Amino acid sequence: MGREKDAKGEGKAKHKATKLKRLSDHASAGAGGDTLMNSAKPTKSTEKADNGKSKNKVKTPKTETLESANSPSKLVKQEPEDEDFTVKKKGLKRKRIKDEPMEGPSLSTATPTSKKKNKQHGQEDKTDGEAQKKKSTKRTEKLVKKEEEEHSASKKPKRTKEEIEEARQMKIKKKEEEEQNRWRWWEEEKYEDGVKWKFLEHKGPYFPPDYQSLPDNVHFYYDGKKVKLSLAAEEVALFFAQMLDHEYTTKKVFRENFFKDWRKEMTHEEMSLIKDLDKCNFGDIHAMHKAKVEARKNMTKEEKQVLKEANQKIVDEYGYCLLDHHKERIGNFKIEPPGLFRGRGEHPKQGMLKKRIQPEDVIINCSKESCVPVPPAGHHWKEVRHDNTVTWLASWTENIQGSIKYIMLNANSKLKGEKDWEKYEVARKLKTCVDDIRNQYLQDLKSKEMGTRQRAVALYFIDKLALRAGNEKEEGETADTVGCCSLRVEHITLHEQLEGNECVVEFDFLGKDSIRYYNKVPVIRKVFKNLKLFLENKQPGDDLFDRLNTSMLNKHLSSLMLGLTAKVFRTYNASITLQQQLKELTNKSDNVAEKLLSYNRANRAVAILCNHQRAPPKTFDQSMANLQAKIDGRKEQLALAKTELKQAKKEAKAKGSPDPKLQTLVERKKAAVKRCEEQLLKMEVQATDREENKQIALGTSKLNYLDPRISVAWCKNTEVPVEKIYNKSQRDKFAWAIDMTEADFEF
Repeated sequence: MGREKDAKGEGKAKHKATKLKRLSDHASAGAGGDTLMNSAKPTKSTEKADNGKSKNKVKTPKTETLESANSPSKLVKQEPEDEDFTVKKKGLKRKRIKDEPMEGPSLSTATPTSKKKNKQHGQEDKTDGEAQKKKSTKRTEKLVKKEEEEHSASKKPKRTKEEIEEARQMKIKKKEEEEQNRWRWWEEEKYEDGVKWKFLEHKGPYFPPDYQSLPDNVHFYYDGKKVKLSLAAEEVALFFAQMLDHEYTTKKVFRENFFKDWRKEMTHEEMSLIKDLDKCNFGDIHAMHKAKVEARKNMTKEEKQVLKEANQKIVDEYGYCLLDHHKERIGNFKIEPPGLFRGRGEHPKQGMLKKRIQPEDVIINCSKESCVPVPPAGHHWKEVRHDNTVTWLASWTENIQGSIKYIMLNANSKLKGEKDWEKYEVARKLKTCVDDIRNQYLQDLKSKEMGTRQRAVALYFIDKLALRAGNEKEEGETADTVGCCSLRVEHITLHEQLEGNECVVEFDFLGKDSIRYYNKVPVIRKVFKNLKLFLENKQPGDDLFDRLNTSMLNKHLSSLMLGLTAKVFRTYNASITLQQQLKELTNKSDNVAEKLLSYNRANRAVAILCNHQRAPPKTFDQSMANLQAKIDGRKEQLALAKTELKQAKKEAKAKGSPDPKLQTLVERKKAAVKRCEEQLLKMEVQATDREENKQIALGTSKLNYLDPRISVAWCKNTEVPVEKIYNKSQRDKFAWAIDMTEADFEF
């Protein structure tokens, strides 16, 4: 018991994570220039109180599973607990084992052994609560130990060292084979004159199966009466029934659009009968759908394996193509099944019917020498082309917005990789002339022509705030989203003075995917004066840049540099910001976990610049509570480990003459303390990273806007494995960058 008190006392000792504190002091930086970035709500780092514990700590029981955050923070894993400082306290509950009954009122009823002992003491008639009160700590520990030993006996036998080493060697061999078989296209000469490939062969797209009629016991009701629908009308009714749990089906626009398109699929008799959506009862169909979903969730391992094998056969047949006689993976080889259109935000076309795509709607693209894909029986292709200047394999036009859909190669293919490489090289080229372009648009702010002034202000925003240019579109065709060139008067507010800054522009509009862009930015006086001029005599719904559009802007940019568009500015500013932030935040003396936190903070600065926001995960609070509980437990273990180290040192000193066994014990306890400290620091860094990532999406910028060579060079310079930054699919996507990048690469 004395030892337990010591452990408790040590558990209250201060734990100063100085490295973490130093890292936390860095604020997420925005873009360069004279802007003040507020495009996303500031994220709160895990603040540390004076006693070293988190202020927002939630005391909850420890759980077995630590839910991982998105981004590389999931790579910070918890090491197994050291036997030397496993806490054994009175009343400490063991972790419940899967498939074991929930913990009952008393451990004394847990095993036949405990019942037998109770009989010997004449305690058969006592309540579970009374029995538990009289148990000793020793018996509790014995029972727990016995049960865990019994359970471990039923587990799979542990692998031997030889088996583990064999598995490791197999993994290494597989990785080496993959590297040997990889098409190193970046080492080959590029085709000229816009040629993308010289040979292309594939099986065409995979079409979803035809609709199967509802079972005889599932009915649709109209005005309380059973109605047998035609096959086409029944299929569309099923689409609506499947969504009854979703808020979409309560929206007026969604319901009106659905009902209008549904009636187009009905027979004349059905149209005469079904005139009011409110009188329709889809309850039976919805219940059937829910039952199918549950059945899929509850499938046995064998059933899942059969389904997996069937899907793999489809992938093997349709998921690959031959590109210049190399086997390449196709990205989206399946035609999207029919359904109801949802759209982003309050889309005016939500609820409309996405019609089934037939082979007659599809254009096939392949080489002349290849075997042309065979269409499904009884069908034919709309057209077969042999255009080697494009990268798509098949295309069709969808019926909702009239946009063209394509089947393309996977992200790790030559065609995608070449496109990425070219994109980042154009952005790097901008670095050499960006100063001249900036000087030019600053001079244009004083131009006598209003159109030139508007172009200069738009370029200022695109450059400094990484705004998207915005595309022209017909009114009512899509949700009310805008970019820089399509901003309206209502989207900005001018402030001569705001929060201690002069000439502040307040932005508030819906950007791509209906994500709100809200930012208060101090601008130079010339830009502020021009904006006041643009706002004169205009209504809230009028265009801010009424003499400018995206085409005019990009035409001007291409005259300044070959291949330059507004989008290149976004890629350039994102990549250059990452490189600058990594230089500022990285400390080579930090451990890997701290270096990863620095990388994520640099990436976070880019995500804020590009307005890559996300809603906090639904499980965020519980996940943080679980992690905090683990941190608290680790602190207790550290305190106990320190106590045991102190005791071992005391015993070694009391012995007088050096005892090899005692010295070995001291060294072992020192290693245990060090290991526990490292694990605790990892967890605290993970908590900080997860809190800061709460409302920021790091993946978009990492995959689409950041030159991967910056990250690879950083990994080589800081001795951080590239696997910590990019997962398997991302490493395949950026194989060209990983292979060619040296440690001295500069964007």
